[in-house]
Amino acid sequence: MRRGRFFLLLTLTALGFSPSAFAETLGDAAKGAAVFKAQCSQCHTIGVGAKNQIGPQLNGLYGRRAGSVDGVTYSKSMIRMGNDGMTWTIERLDAYIENPKALVSGTRMNYRGLADPQQRGDLMAFLRGYSDQPQNIPESEPTALRTAPDLAPEILGIKGDAEYGEYLSAECTTCHQKDGSADGIPSITNWPEPDFVAAMHAYKVRLRPHPVMQMMAGRLSNEEIAALAAYYAVIEN
Repeated sequence: MRRGRFFLLLTLTALGFSPSAFAETLGDAAKGAAVFKAQCSQCHTIGVGAKNQIGPQLNGLYGRRAGSVDGVTYSKSMIRMGNDGMTWTIERLDAYIENPKALVSGTRMNYRGLADPQQRGDLMAFLRGYSDQPQNIPESEPTALRTAPDLAPEILGIKGDAEYGEYLSAECTTCHQKDGSADGIPSITNWPEPDFVAAMHAYKVRLRPHPVMQMMAGRLSNEEIAALAAYYAVIEN
């Protein structure tokens, strides 16, 4: 395991992510084909002649910038992620497949996620075969990023202090509008608390790409994130 991944794994463990839940390898591509057919084929195509459907075609997915396929109607959140520099890596695909809204809050993909890490590994192995340079994508690579629902229960179970969250929110409102408007900056008002917590931890471990939010989330404790989540869940526009 490369040094950077090892450091990130230690960071995630300290945050309460469960290493046992990681997709340990890219898995079995043949099994991944069956997962794709059952889980993805209603909205996506792949292979020779693949065309955009409800979602984009998935040839060349690894290394592709989020929200960049011509002719696809993406959510503003997905386009914003792409503008922030997010590309599809093994780690981000693992997180997105497992819980799309934890990585891209406003995604149009109406999919609850795939909890089984082995099935995700198999699916990513299948997708690897249709990448531009599959030889550059390892067949077996430890992933070191997780998102909700596998945040440790003690983190998700923290009862946030909404009054303290209101105090902390002064820094948030330098960019985010308290009234919930989203002109250029996404709204964070009335988010469900688990989604808010998951998103902030995704920034904290640099899964979400925005450098300012990574810095902001990195300065917050688990209790402070819970407090902000409690405040923004009930804030009145």
